[in-house]
Amino acid sequence: MNEKMIGYLEEGIPELAEAAVTEAYWRALAAGHSVLKAEDGMLIEVHPDGTKKVIKKLPPPTCVEKGRRLEIK
Repeated sequence: MNEKMIGYLEEGIPELAEAAVTEAYWRALAAGHSVLKAEDGMLIEVHPDGTKKVIKKLPPPTCVEKGRRLEIK
């Protein structure tokens, strides 16, 4: 494989990841488990019956430039 082919394949990774996360979300709910998700700046627990519970307020998102490294403390 050459660099152009690898770049082309890598472009599809975000779309594949989004589809996998969405499928996992719905499978977990269908199996009777609750899931956590970020919604409107809050961490929300979603139950299989559709009810939601606020767990906590989330800090504002951190903007990161492509290629920049962050140290998590």
